[in-house]
Amino acid sequence: MKFIWLAAVSTVVLASSVLAQPATQAPAGNAPSATQSPTGNLERLSGFRPTDTPPAKPIAQEGRRADALRRNLEKVKLPNGFKIELYAVVPDARHMAVGPNAGVVFVGTRKSNVYTVTDRDKDRVADEVVPFGAAITFKIPNGVCFSPDGILYIVEQNRVIQFPAAEFFYEGGADVPIFQVVKQGDLIPPSEESFNHTARVCRVGPDNKLYIALGQPFNVPPKEKIDLYKRVGIGGIIRMDQDGKNREVYATGIRNSVGMDFSAADKSLWFTDNQVDGMGDDQPPGEINRIASQGQNFGFPYYGGGTVRTVEYKDDQVPAGVVGPLAETDPHAADLGMIFYTGKMFPQSYQGGIFIAQHGSWNRTKPIGARIMFAPLKQDGTADKPQVFAEGWLTENGEYLGRPVDVATLPDGSLLVSDDTAGAIYRISYESR
Repeated sequence: MKFIWLAAVSTVVLASSVLAQPATQAPAGNAPSATQSPTGNLERLSGFRPTDTPPAKPIAQEGRRADALRRNLEKVKLPNGFKIELYAVVPDARHMAVGPNAGVVFVGTRKSNVYTVTDRDKDRVADEVVPFGAAITFKIPNGVCFSPDGILYIVEQNRVIQFPAAEFFYEGGADVPIFQVVKQGDLIPPSEESFNHTARVCRVGPDNKLYIALGQPFNVPPKEKIDLYKRVGIGGIIRMDQDGKNREVYATGIRNSVGMDFSAADKSLWFTDNQVDGMGDDQPPGEINRIASQGQNFGFPYYGGGTVRTVEYKDDQVPAGVVGPLAETDPHAADLGMIFYTGKMFPQSYQGGIFIAQHGSWNRTKPIGARIMFAPLKQDGTADKPQVFAEGWLTENGEYLGRPVDVATLPDGSLLVSDDTAGAIYRISYESR
């Protein structure tokens, strides 16, 4: 009976998705071969037809690598009462999305894989890590996010795709239902594709729209690109209906945001932003920003971070109404994923505050970062100065034992941390003493 109920739920979800947008299904008498290109597989899966793709092999969770990761975690320092443990071995782990129904964790990468992480016995350690949607060819599928009703969105370098009932269909192997929200080449102009700043992030907002951050390809863009980027939302945040319609630019003046989340208190969108490189060790600062209303400009490229002017635009008039950051972070620490902590496990002083993953420096003579920061909120709802919450992945001699990318909350209120350098996800929990 449980299987029948799940199938019925999935059918309803899928039917609503199909009605919401045109599928890329081929005519019944002209179905493409299962051995055709990835586009052919997309068409078959959109029409609920199987491919000949074999199931993906799971990632080993024990052995020498897992043991080494656990030893490295012994060096991580946390406030009293907190502990950190290895949750899963996940190659190239970047941004995470925790399923609202079954708690399965979907993990994006900056390469060509998305992974599912399943804790079947609920002992707070993953039992299984498997590549997701092996019948599909992904290109930089960094951005993963769920709608409240269980639809998974994956934002690639230049495409947006959705997977209805992903938490249930992934159990079937390589074949999963997929629909294009923004087809390949339509998220940004193909002429602006780059190997730089291509790790997208996404969120489904309280208005049920899909929000996507689009980092721009340059350290500082040339002036002839400004109008184009402003028009299409490169170097900004865009939003659209979940079926891809009614796309609009939501905010501009952002260099490269790789982390954003909605405040439960006032429903506003907050985001991290990475500052300009090549301006020295101690400037400009990183940023935590809040979008109060659509159309706000956050100052880039006139400012490289905070109020530090860029060399390229130092003589240009700053647009009127530019919005400054609510809080500044250490220069070149690379603030990436962020969440408002809505769990109940951690002490009251953490509830409602912001956790941020700092990936760590590359453009600094003495690296900093590779840690988890916490920014409490003031009584007026603004962010206080971020403070170190977890550190130890960066040794005194400048070696990275790991580099945190994203943070996410499990249903029990514990905090997950992804690490693309070590290829792992960690779990931070709290026990009062």
